[in-house]
Amino acid sequence: MKEKDLDFPNCLYFSSNSLSRIMTRMADEEFAVAGLSSSYAFLLMTVINKPGIRPKHISRQILLNPSTITRLIEKMESRKLLKRKVVGRNTEVYPTRASLKLEPAIKQAWKNLNLRYTNILGGKQAESLTSAIYLSTGLLNK
Repeated sequence: MKEKDLDFPNCLYFSSNSLSRIMTRMADEEFAVAGLSSSYAFLLMTVINKPGIRPKHISRQILLNPSTITRLIEKMESRKLLKRKVVGRNTEVYPTRASLKLEPAIKQAWKNLNLRYTNILGGKQAESLTSAIYLSTGLLNK
């Protein structure tokens, strides 16, 4: 098949992966000011907003596999940014003082990321695209 015969722009897989790579790069650039990748930043924001949250709830909230959440939590514990507490048969995750100190930088980075892609796409397009992707993710995840 010749390259000109390929029609990747009409492929959801190709388009979504391309967008994901671009957005991940942009997010990682913004969250770097806090010394974090985007995955770690969203994990910290989730735990800071809901101290004592269980890993399975974190997984549902930030749409990552439970095993990935466990690995991220372990790495954040080693950096003294999160702590786990076993309560009965459950594990709860809490922010540390160090992570709470990072909160303003993380929130600013998130705001900067939103402004960055909104300036490129335009407000209505950014909002529409975000809603469509979120809805589609939920439908495809069933």
